[in-house]
Amino acid sequence: MLHLVAFLLHCLPLAMGHYDICKSWVTTDDGPSWEFYACQPKAMRMKDYVTVRVDPPGITCGDPPERFCTHENPYLCSDECDASTPDLAHPPKLMFDKEDEGLATYWQSVTWSRYPEPLLANITLSWNKSIELTDDIVVTFEYGRPTIMMLEKSLDNGRTWHPYQYYADDCMEAFGMPARRVRDLSTTSANRIICTEEYSRWAGSKKEKNVRLEVRDRFAIFAGQDFRNMDNLYTRLESAKGLKDFFTVTDLRMRLLRPALGGTYVQRENLYKYFYAVSNIEVTGRCKCNLHANLCSFKEGTLQCECEHNTTGLDCGKCKKNFRTRSWRAGSYLPLPNGSPNACAAAGLAFGTAPKSKPGPTAHSAGKKHTKKPAASKISKLIRLKSGSGPVAPVETFRDCECYGHSNRCSYIDFLNVVTCVSCKHNTRGQHCQHCRLGFYRNGSAELDDENVCIECNCNQIGSLHDRCNETGYCECREGAAGPKCDDCLPNYYWRQGCFPNVCDEELLICQNGGTCYQNQRCICPAGYKGVLCEQSKCDSDTKACNSASSTYLSLTTFLISALILQLRHLDF
Repeated sequence: MLHLVAFLLHCLPLAMGHYDICKSWVTTDDGPSWEFYACQPKAMRMKDYVTVRVDPPGITCGDPPERFCTHENPYLCSDECDASTPDLAHPPKLMFDKEDEGLATYWQSVTWSRYPEPLLANITLSWNKSIELTDDIVVTFEYGRPTIMMLEKSLDNGRTWHPYQYYADDCMEAFGMPARRVRDLSTTSANRIICTEEYSRWAGSKKEKNVRLEVRDRFAIFAGQDFRNMDNLYTRLESAKGLKDFFTVTDLRMRLLRPALGGTYVQRENLYKYFYAVSNIEVTGRCKCNLHANLCSFKEGTLQCECEHNTTGLDCGKCKKNFRTRSWRAGSYLPLPNGSPNACAAAGLAFGTAPKSKPGPTAHSAGKKHTKKPAASKISKLIRLKSGSGPVAPVETFRDCECYGHSNRCSYIDFLNVVTCVSCKHNTRGQHCQHCRLGFYRNGSAELDDENVCIECNCNQIGSLHDRCNETGYCECREGAAGPKCDDCLPNYYWRQGCFPNVCDEELLICQNGGTCYQNQRCICPAGYKGVLCEQSKCDSDTKACNSASSTYLSLTTFLISALILQLRHLDF
């Protein structure tokens, strides 16, 4: 019970306070109406709503059954994993179960019995919904934390992945990055992707078990260590480019790249003590509802925002039908303390307010005003579109449009009852020039009427699948490529006009029999050996070549002996 109280108090500063009410019914001199506010749901334990996938197939231990050791007793291999026996099985669901009486239950991988082949495992958490992190992600490992791993995130339900944080006992060796600490970041680098060595060095399996993504430390850069300056945090989340998206995910993926080694090098004589075991994953956050909802419910197997402000959709990401007079906008934390709701409005109503004619929540659709066609004085020309023998459809073109300054002309299409902007500039598109053209993405720090609202994706032509990117500017990378523009390679890949998997390295894919690794691309084998890793003797498969090499060696030896005899005779003479 005390642990639960401590946990709730820990999350309290980020879960309470601002933005917990969406609207209130007020009475003014003009009559009753809704007063809207920016709002968001409370934080909750997101692991209660997650689906988990572990890959590659066969990475979970127990099929077939196998024994494993621990680092404390590396030669007493009395533990067993058997998927067919419930008491000995370690399926993925045990990472999220309730542990009774302090007895840890955990998912476990197979052992590293195939060394030097890498022992790689991916753990993917999916919500099928955008969520905003409000506290640290904490992963608890049994029997030692990985010496190399990385955390990745997705903003599009797993279609594309981006690095979130790197972990290694030696960051420079593992990822080519200097080790950094989150608490050393500044206000301008709070969303920087770093590599940390704090959670990877061996400290004994009974001591340090947790690996963290330090969300609170990044918040504290703006709100202070005691979280008293929450107004500054909310202001920065709204105004700092990419900061809000940094804490937003639909999926998380842990890539486990090398298990705990017990503080030593890999001991090949006993590989059954190397494996991964995860007993718990804590993810605390709130549903992303674009500041248009303060409630989020679990319905039909997924989290759904209960949208206000005349919005709808899984994330309250669009306006309801008949409330589309202006294009949809997310709510804003600013101005403090109540923010801007940016509510969708019905035709003829003041933007973001309810009609005065009827009190109560259903008054939104009861306005007396209706959409009118553009006045004759505004019509500059009438275009008649003909399509073969089809009907003639009038399109009226007029000025004073709602195009956010990206066009000064729009057309009223009578038979569709739609007003649309014409010839959008500044790389925008859409009915109100509110979207970016393909190959561009929204500048999060710019308003919709800014000429620089759309930024070119600049995807690397070799590393990316195409020149388009998502709403945060991340391109869709080819296999092995990484980085926002796909101009970098994932660990265990090298760049050569594209990313290719390492053939060899100094850690996992080691050249054997005295071979040397050349730029991770090939092993240079000594005489008498061949194969990708110089693992095969030429004599084993090619007797003729072996005999030829032996004959060459004997001939050379005979030559040297003959030369030596001649030299000795010369000295005697």
